[in-house]
Amino acid sequence: MNFAAQLFYSSYLSERLERLFAPRPAIKDSEENDPFWAREELRLGPSLPGGSYKPVCNGAVGRRPTLIEPERLKDFGEEELLNGDAKYHQTSMAGTPEIKLMDPPKTRRVSEFRIIPKPPAQFLRFEDISAAAFTIQSAIQKTPCTYSRLSKQYGMEIFLKKEHLHYTGSVKERGVLYLLTSLTQEQQRKGVIVATDCNFSMAVAHHAAELKIPVFAIMPSSCSSPRLRTYRDYGAMVISYGGTSHDSQNHARHLAKENGYLYLEEDESAAYLAGLGTVGMEIFDQIPKVDAVVIPAAGQYGLLASTATALKYLNSQILVIGVEPESFPLLLQSLKADSPIKNLHSNPNKKLYGDFNERSLGANTFCQSKKLINKVIPVSEEDSLVAMLRFQEVEHSTVDTVGAMGLAAILAGQLPELRGKKVVVVVSSANMEPDLMRQCVDRALVLDDRVSKFSVQLGEWPGDMAKLLDVLSREDVRLLDVCHRRHSDKSDVFKAKVECVVETRDKTQSTQLRKTLNERYPSICWLDR
Repeated sequence: MNFAAQLFYSSYLSERLERLFAPRPAIKDSEENDPFWAREELRLGPSLPGGSYKPVCNGAVGRRPTLIEPERLKDFGEEELLNGDAKYHQTSMAGTPEIKLMDPPKTRRVSEFRIIPKPPAQFLRFEDISAAAFTIQSAIQKTPCTYSRLSKQYGMEIFLKKEHLHYTGSVKERGVLYLLTSLTQEQQRKGVIVATDCNFSMAVAHHAAELKIPVFAIMPSSCSSPRLRTYRDYGAMVISYGGTSHDSQNHARHLAKENGYLYLEEDESAAYLAGLGTVGMEIFDQIPKVDAVVIPAAGQYGLLASTATALKYLNSQILVIGVEPESFPLLLQSLKADSPIKNLHSNPNKKLYGDFNERSLGANTFCQSKKLINKVIPVSEEDSLVAMLRFQEVEHSTVDTVGAMGLAAILAGQLPELRGKKVVVVVSSANMEPDLMRQCVDRALVLDDRVSKFSVQLGEWPGDMAKLLDVLSREDVRLLDVCHRRHSDKSDVFKAKVECVVETRDKTQSTQLRKTLNERYPSICWLDR
């Protein structure tokens, strides 16, 4: 029924009922002139027993719906009032044809909502690694794999794969170079952007500049000036932003999105892993009949998984052993849980290992490692520092903590099954600032029982201090520091406390020194390391 018919019927009904219910009450401002629902007395039809009418609100107090559903109008017809009851007669009214509603949408079957299983993860193949080796062979040097002088000391043939000899001092140059060459021409033309100070960012800065790709490095304010100078020397535009690595990463993502740059971060992309896997091909070519390969895995496990892929394809009998920090055993815990752990509640030393808490173990890398790795060994921070000292003294090389982890597992005696076998240890990186390296060496000397500190009480008689120095001279030790305190002990005011720091050649000489001083000075106190 259209609006004209509704208006006509409203006027007709008002005239019929005006005589019975006159005078009509005034309509309030908050009410509307609705002929059907204006008053309780004007309700059409008999009242339901016990029923009550309540006005319907439409967004405001006292307001009722102004629109009446067309379907409801057909219930109202000409009525005759008989003894207070309403009698209904069907009436027909001319009007526009009824509007036909559209058909409801077709209901989809349950079978159409079935979840399509994801395709299985594509693992890294040896063909991918071989293609990467062919692509980067002209730009990446073939690092040497030399025999170590530590072999006789530990009863095995140790060969060091010196990946720290790359231009940026890291094995990650292999994966970065192949990743950059795999980019489209449009991506290479626009440029790439990296954030945080790490080996991956340094490799991107160097090789992107070599490939004529614009590269931007967003670095936090905590990054030292020599490191920033290194990035500029490589050819990157360095922007200092934020106080933490999180700030610089967020800003890098924003710049990449606004300007069309490609933001690169270390992940488990196929091209990056394929480039890292070329290490395994070189090891197999350089050392025939190798029995085991020890690979450091810290923070990002792409090197371990990709190298194992190449070695196991060439010879499935080769043992592949992964080494990770004892303070952040992410892979070891993930293997025990049979799934990659996203958040490992651990606090590794950020100065030595970086921000491991920001890294995660990818699903593909975890599956690859689970299938190919024979053993995972955690090493302590102390063993890694001693291994760094061995590299400097025996191999005449300076490496960082991560690069020394492979040798640390052997020095700590955690691989007794490799005695008499041919073992290759991958030295992954050598990027550590000079002041931090000096602190690590000093700490390693103490851990290796090469530096000792003791305190002894001496009398104030002339020559007592000279006698102590004479004992140290006859033991052929090096005096690093001495402190003479006369008023340090209130129990005996006639004695002085002397603290000495001495350096010995090895652990045997340190043991002999302790024996001699203990016999001569019963009050001596050796300070713990």
